[in-house]
Amino acid sequence: MNLGKTVLITGASTGLGLAIARALMKTNYRVYLTARQSSLPRFEMHEVRESERVRIRPLDVTSLEQRNAIVAEAERDSGGIDILINNAGITYRAVVEHVAEDEWIAQMDVNFRSPMELIRLVLPRMRQKGAGRIITVSSVGGMMAMPTMAAYSASKFALEGAHESLWYEVRPWGIKVTLLQPGFIDSEGFQKVRYTPRSSRSEQELGDPYHQHYVNMAPFIARLMKSSRATPDSVARVVLKTMRRRNPPLRVPATFDAFAFSLLRRILPRSTYHWLLYKMLPKVAAWGPSPRRASLPSTIRQDD
Repeated sequence: MNLGKTVLITGASTGLGLAIARALMKTNYRVYLTARQSSLPRFEMHEVRESERVRIRPLDVTSLEQRNAIVAEAERDSGGIDILINNAGITYRAVVEHVAEDEWIAQMDVNFRSPMELIRLVLPRMRQKGAGRIITVSSVGGMMAMPTMAAYSASKFALEGAHESLWYEVRPWGIKVTLLQPGFIDSEGFQKVRYTPRSSRSEQELGDPYHQHYVNMAPFIARLMKSSRATPDSVARVVLKTMRRRNPPLRVPATFDAFAFSLLRRILPRSTYHWLLYKMLPKVAAWGPSPRRASLPSTIRQDD
């Protein structure tokens, strides 16, 4: 069989990653499908199996040892990674006040530091070849932030900035860099969020200062996802189309809402843009101090 270029995709066992994996399996690319060790059984559940072109490997993107191992295997067996698709990620739901230092680190470690480390590993061989493609799944959360999603948006904003620098740096070697920006997707994989201990407690406690933020934002986001016409399969098609474009742009909106928000950011004055989005937040008039809480002594309010 005439095997094509070698593709490595992270977080390939569920959601968008699984949809991209299935799409890649219909091509002539040589594919490395990776996921954490505990997630590998999902491939068999979805009838995704190894073949002459497909290799399934464990990869916790935060593991230096596993990152080095997968890139070394690809270089040994197929001359290196030609196309890297950074898809693995996690999402914390918490207001800034409810994110502790270790949770900031965990969010940034998976969503920002680890994909950049994988890029660093594959670049030398790409430069030697004078070609290569890096496609990283960002988010609408990388161009606009929502309340209760500060850590997630911070990780995506960081990706956006680093990739913009990278676009300039590696262009002389013919390496193409693209940020894929999905918005809301009707997918269970995109509904898996982590709560910090404080954000979980706040959502459950009626008297907590941020209770209304959580109880209104969570169902609001869920409704937007369920009503979206975008699916993992439709976004996966955008990924493959981007891979095949001769000169893909730095940023590719992957859903209609991503395109719409990008347009709004360009045409509206920034103050108007933020005012409009604030007014669109669910039941935002109920957020903040309630009459009962505002009447309490400050020492009591601080202990709520």
